[in-house]
Amino acid sequence: MDIIGGKYSFIRRRRRCILISVAVLLSLVLLFVILGVTVFRVRQATTTVNSVKLGGFHAGFNIPNLGVDINVTLDLDITTHNPNHASFRYGDGSAALFYRGAQIGEAAIPPGKIEAVSSNRMNVSVTIFAGRLIGNSAVYSDVISGTVTFQTSTRLPGRVSVIGIFKHHVVTYSSCDVTVKVSSRSVENTSCRYKAKL
Repeated sequence: MDIIGGKYSFIRRRRRCILISVAVLLSLVLLFVILGVTVFRVRQATTTVNSVKLGGFHAGFNIPNLGVDINVTLDLDITTHNPNHASFRYGDGSAALFYRGAQIGEAAIPPGKIEAVSSNRMNVSVTIFAGRLIGNSAVYSDVISGTVTFQTSTRLPGRVSVIGIFKHHVVTYSSCDVTVKVSSRSVENTSCRYKAKL
């Protein structure tokens, strides 16, 4: 009887040990699922344009060559926000300047790192390729009308690393329509759109 009782006692202890182990394992799995859905869920980093300023602007008519002289530098004040509970490393980004659909300028955005749940503010100067504007007949009418509209576009590719194991690629984009007033050489109006891809 003692042998049988000892055997049943051993079986009960082993069963209890297995049940506790399974409960702990299920609790850990549940904990990781909750953390994955909440804290460690990868969110879209966003790049917003705070302001667009005219760093330099010159527009006029070149009488001898019967052309338009135009030089523009737009200073973009942009902020990239990382809402994740992990750092966001971004590689070489770019900012481009367009006029009526044609790219006329660009600038590089150097790589960097944004810590968890924080933002990085930077200034980017985009200078025009004057030669690409001269051949565009629409420039004449825009300068005469008093306003010239440009489009800016920024692209910032990066990666979010969750606890150093799970790595997710994120690319943020922003695009703005910028209207420059010729007479005052100032930005008259700005309208921006933002998106990100995981």
